[in-house]
Amino acid sequence: MKKVGIVGANGYTGSELVRVLAFHPNVTLSFLYSRSNSGTKISDLYPDLEAVCEQVLTDRPQDVDILFLCLPHKESQNWLSQNPVKDETLVIDLGNDFRLDGKFGNRNFIYGLPEINKKNLERAKSIANPGCFATAIQLALIPLAEKGLLNEVYTTGITGSTGAGQSLQATTHFTWRNDNISAYKTLTHQHVDEVLQQLVSSNHKEISLNFVPWRGDFARGIFTSSTVKTELVLSDIIQLYQEFYEEEPFVKVSENAIDLKQVVNTNRCVIHIEKSGNVAVIHSAIDNLLKGASGQAVQNMNIAMGWEENLGLNLKPIAF
Repeated sequence: MKKVGIVGANGYTGSELVRVLAFHPNVTLSFLYSRSNSGTKISDLYPDLEAVCEQVLTDRPQDVDILFLCLPHKESQNWLSQNPVKDETLVIDLGNDFRLDGKFGNRNFIYGLPEINKKNLERAKSIANPGCFATAIQLALIPLAEKGLLNEVYTTGITGSTGAGQSLQATTHFTWRNDNISAYKTLTHQHVDEVLQQLVSSNHKEISLNFVPWRGDFARGIFTSSTVKTELVLSDIIQLYQEFYEEEPFVKVSENAIDLKQVVNTNRCVIHIEKSGNVAVIHSAIDNLLKGASGQAVQNMNIAMGWEENLGLNLKPIAF
């Protein structure tokens, strides 16, 4: 059994890691770190964890085999600077500190989107987990990028309120969010640079990504639609995608229309493609807290540790 520590266990992604890892056969939760809730049982913060995990949160980290950083963006570097970690410890950062520049001291963080970087993730000791929107958009576009077929892309995406984190904001109040949607960070979302860095590398030429994110009136999930121009016929595009993801356990290319409930509470991404004239639209759906964060982090852990990629991640979607 490998010992695991979770820094920021009191947040959405941290508590979701607790839910997944509590049932993982190869790990044991050694410590759950929180400065603001030290001394409180995790199940007092999240009553659904009663009888699943009732560990007390602490502000004193321990030596572990695997460390997950579930901190607000730009705080992981500070935490690692103040809390030195052994070189042999696998560190997986769920923030955005190392996605664009992976160098930190003796560590070189590998970008952790398994579907494009699996070989580099094997035996890695430092992994930068992708962003949630970045995951959904990249999985929708990578097969075309690998063929050098991307030029200008227009993407819209809607996300649940958990994507904004646990801190209360005006736009996360129930009275504001319920029965309401709104666009935000139009064309300026922080995940655009992350997406372009990976897609341009695959496409071997510049790409223009015009991304409009939306706030949805639901708790979790992301649904994106990416519009591109291509002369490929629909059947060839579908075949391209199905062959590209044939060996990937968590990506399904569907010839039927897709919806969020197919993926909520799972580590899966479902993709559906439509085409009219020379315009194709690639839809993708993920759970922002699982495939977009904590589930993908566990997937990366499994790969880095040499375990089955889907270990502990065979989760049932919420159908009703």
